[in-house]
Amino acid sequence: MTTEDWSLRLAQMDDAEHLPAIERAAGQLFSGDPDLTNIDFDDVWTAAEHRQFIRRGHCLVAAASELIVGFLTSQPFRRELHIWEMSVHPDFQQCGIGAGLLRACIIDAKNSGFSAITLTTFRDVPWNRPFYQKIGFTVVEDMAAHPRLADEISEEANNGLPRDRRCGMIYFIG
Repeated sequence: MTTEDWSLRLAQMDDAEHLPAIERAAGQLFSGDPDLTNIDFDDVWTAAEHRQFIRRGHCLVAAASELIVGFLTSQPFRRELHIWEMSVHPDFQQCGIGAGLLRACIIDAKNSGFSAITLTTFRDVPWNRPFYQKIGFTVVEDMAAHPRLADEISEEANNGLPRDRRCGMIYFIG
């Protein structure tokens, strides 16, 4: 698949019905991780929850023909845009869709006047921290300086994700 085979656009309300299945399929890539045996990979955001984010206007989808194959869900927090979830269906990974979603998010954030984009992710999974760093995100080393991200990582740990494997990342809009 080449970049001519897929496109990006703002998410529309009808797209929300497709997003849980994509998130569920992408989550299965983590199912063999021994640290994550207590995580329910079928517990994903519902279409109704996705519609709440879509209403805010900063959610993107990737489509191959008429099929939704990936998405990025984000939410404004003051001058920052936080990425809650980015998932690409496994059948469409390694095609540049994730990088395309992130670059479109950066353009959206810049055009909307945000100063930064934030997210939390795994430090040690190749398609997580190293992937985001290639796009220009940096690890937030001093979590005390970013309490919202610190709180998010604490919440993730309370939900079963291994705290020592998680990190906050930021992309400054220049």
